[in-house]
Amino acid sequence: MPYPKQLLNATGLAHALGRIAHEIAEKNLNGTDVAVVGIQKGGTHLARRLQLALEKIWGHPVPLGLIDVSMHRDDHSHRLPQNIQPTSIPFDVTGKTVVLVDDVLFSGRTIRAALDAITDLGRPKAIQLAVLIDRGNRELPIKADFVGKELSTAVDERIEVRFTEDGTQTDAVELTKP
Repeated sequence: MPYPKQLLNATGLAHALGRIAHEIAEKNLNGTDVAVVGIQKGGTHLARRLQLALEKIWGHPVPLGLIDVSMHRDDHSHRLPQNIQPTSIPFDVTGKTVVLVDDVLFSGRTIRAALDAITDLGRPKAIQLAVLIDRGNRELPIKADFVGKELSTAVDERIEVRFTEDGTQTDAVELTKP
């Protein structure tokens, strides 16, 4: 297979996010107690876009937060030092349904760290997971509630998600090999 291989173009990414937003709305009815939290750095743009889509569907504001999980990871010895990003949760998570958002679900370790980070802030009523890409290869028993695209990948392959908000020419998701 030649690399890089495009998995989603801008239109496909928009359709996937729209579908995820509608699935979240169906599962959470009127959404008055729903908050969206993006995992720094990959989930931030997705969370903002999902927040806007949910606000259109429900017709009311949806709280948005961003969380850095660097200090909650269990694999510090296996990873290079991370560029810690700010955590901004301008609402109380207690009693809310938190929709946790990330770009790619792989081993499950980032999500486990995010669960720890969120519960350090309070006790949500529920935490639901939304990811753009689920690439399998789980090391922990983590499963997404809302998925844009599922695919099996080799461990040595990478998924690159690009957003116009990062200064790229267009949104795209590609499968690459280092």
